[in-house]
Amino acid sequence: MTKSQLITIKGTKDGLVLRLDDHCAFTELLGELKEKVQSSVLEGVSEVQLHLGHRYCDEKDMNKIQSVIHTSPHLRVSKVHSDVISLKECERKLIEKQSETYIGIVRSGQVVKADGDLVIIGDVNQSAQVIAGGSIYVLGRVKGIAHAGAQGNKDAVIAASWLEATHLKIADKIEIMTDELTILSEQPEMECAYLQKNGQIAIDRLQELRYLRPDLATFKGGI
Repeated sequence: MTKSQLITIKGTKDGLVLRLDDHCAFTELLGELKEKVQSSVLEGVSEVQLHLGHRYCDEKDMNKIQSVIHTSPHLRVSKVHSDVISLKECERKLIEKQSETYIGIVRSGQVVKADGDLVIIGDVNQSAQVIAGGSIYVLGRVKGIAHAGAQGNKDAVIAASWLEATHLKIADKIEIMTDELTILSEQPEMECAYLQKNGQIAIDRLQELRYLRPDLATFKGGI
């Protein structure tokens, strides 16, 4: 009977990628890792990226894994990737998915905050601020400052009937609106702001949001 492989190895330009089985017993995993490190499979100086999958490893477990790899003077763990998130991170994500609704005008000098998504039914006047841990949706004009993803959520968006904000901020990136104000005052239309892969804030038609951020949709069913 062929023994299943618990560790798969892939060579990249940045070094080696080791994918560790996340279902087997930890002792079995360490055993196979020792065999591979001691064999000729992992010869040569190289940086190692570990992919743990859904296996939870505490500090003690990680030290054991790295100790085995570092028995070879040629190998060094450079990165660890895991699909397991901490309880704190899980709680933050749950909060960000919740939404709060504010009905009325957000007047100059006023600040409206939400831990998750924020829905404003009304205008956001100049010098007013709306801040959310998740996304911001405004059924009205945004003339003030809008900050989505305030806790670092880079997938958050800002959507409005008229996006005339003086400042847009998503996570830690900020965009000062200048030319956009002139264009929108002439031809206002529903738009959304989002963070591109290059780290810059971009503005597009609201209709494009379902393609830009498909994971925002939670509605199931329909015809």
